[in-house]
Amino acid sequence: MSAPVPSSSTIPSPPAPLAAPIPSEDQIARKVADLLVNAGLGFGVGVVASVLLFRRRGWPVALSTGFGAGVAYSNCNYSLNPYVLPGTKVLPANRS
Repeated sequence: MSAPVPSSSTIPSPPAPLAAPIPSEDQIARKVADLLVNAGLGFGVGVVASVLLFRRRGWPVALSTGFGAGVAYSNCNYSLNPYVLPGTKVLPANRS
């Protein structure tokens, strides 16, 4: 007969490794990259909308690029200020 195989609930899992803090230069680089990606996507959508729908006017490009930059600003604000997230409760640190 074969030996019984222990279930996954009886096998202790190894402790999760602690994440190293991200350097501030990398955080800024990620936020700038997010801005460039979102503004670029907005620019592309604006160009397509301008060509297909609005007879090559300039305002759809500017408007959608602004929307993309606004989304990037909002993402940055949420990551730096947790109080603005709806439904988020920030608890004070325990001092013992």
